[in-house]
Amino acid sequence: MPDTRAFAAERPRLVRLAYRMTSSLAEAEDVVQDAWFRWAGTAPGTVVDPAAWLTRTVTRLCLDHLKSARVRRETYVGAWLPEPLLGTVDPEPVTDDLTLTLMLAIERLSPLERAAFLLHDVFDVALPEVAATLDRAPAAVRQLAARARRHVAAARPRYTVDRGDAERIAAAFFAASRDGDSKALAGLLAADVTIHADGGGRVLAFRNVIRGADRVRRLYAGLARKHGDTPPELLATRWIDGLPGYVSRERGDVVQTTALELREGRIAAVYVVRNPDKLAHVLALHAAAATRG
Repeated sequence: MPDTRAFAAERPRLVRLAYRMTSSLAEAEDVVQDAWFRWAGTAPGTVVDPAAWLTRTVTRLCLDHLKSARVRRETYVGAWLPEPLLGTVDPEPVTDDLTLTLMLAIERLSPLERAAFLLHDVFDVALPEVAATLDRAPAAVRQLAARARRHVAAARPRYTVDRGDAERIAAAFFAASRDGDSKALAGLLAADVTIHADGGGRVLAFRNVIRGADRVRRLYAGLARKHGDTPPELLATRWIDGLPGYVSRERGDVVQTTALELREGRIAAVYVVRNPDKLAHVLALHAAAATRG
């Protein structure tokens, strides 16, 4: 069996790569586990560069996965959002700067564009190795990465947000949305704010994107009036894929994550994940934190 220490050293990076490719931590871990089985099946000494071999293997497994994922997306109920990643992923934090907003931009790329961009621009893989991984000429890979780079650049924020300010806005939004406080919401929301909610057909969620500050204020005011006896419970404030947000227990005992995209001090978009299939690791982290007291 090949050196298990070499695989263990690469595993955190492989999980990050697979997560960025698949937008799912659970699927990323499955892909890396599959790569482990392939690694374990190689004869000792036959792999000259373990990092390159494993990167190539994980990327190709992700490309295979995306073929079937695209078919599933076509029948997905309501809005689709990436599986939320809370700040860090065991065993080490995500160190790139791809926020949830940028991940949604990457989702609109072709699988090959996505792989070329992530490998070359995010994970610093040399162009010849990217070309070998994708079985394309270097010139073709350069074009793939350039197209992807332009698309992602258009979605990249053109401003910075102070971390403390962002966290205060997230806390204020939770309180205002919980209470249906229209005045407080008016001070937090951009005029063209949108709400995207992913329930996957498993739990109740908005099927369509909610657009505009007036509609959003009326929505939360109506929910507070209707369900005032069972208000949402804040479980934890968290950064979710690079955006400020929180984990809450909502009416009907539904756990959800809420991530906020900020623009010039206002909330430009609200991303809510309620699909329990995407929240297993969130629930596990919350349970572990509760156990520690």
